[in-house]
Amino acid sequence: MLDATTRQETQKRKTILNRVSALERMNGPELREQWLVLFGSEPPACRTTVLVRRMAHRIQELAYGATFEEVKRRIEERRQSLGLNELGLSARSGKQRKDAPVVGTRFVREWDGQRWEVTVTHDGYEFRGKTYRSLSAIAKAITGTHWNGRAFFGLYRPRPARKERS
Repeated sequence: MLDATTRQETQKRKTILNRVSALERMNGPELREQWLVLFGSEPPACRTTVLVRRMAHRIQELAYGATFEEVKRRIEERRQSLGLNELGLSARSGKQRKDAPVVGTRFVREWDGQRWEVTVTHDGYEFRGKTYRSLSAIAKAITGTHWNGRAFFGLYRPRPARKERS
């Protein structure tokens, strides 16, 4: 048997879902009127799909209590704690590769009878308690010679050879 709190939560969810689904069936004037009720101002000039999404968010915001400013603040705190820039990309300086490994990825390589592990961090790569800016620097530390770090750790895939023109 459901207790009173669980029943209230279930009813609240149903009400929110009904209100949100009703938005999708509204025409332009009805959406404008609903916007005025939810925001107290005229709706912006944009597609109805955008208005519906924003109003659906507002309905949930009002039901669960989080204000837009509170959500923005929490997102900003999380973004900074992860070391991401305003676009949500790694804030590492320098050129970022499209195929850069995800933070937290671990590379394991057997070399010269030993096992070597590297972890991707926000600042670069961690190897034996020290942060390196590139996999090549780590490969050199392991082997003593210059290596392409991506090739050493098995990330490099050579491009197919070009066909010669006849």
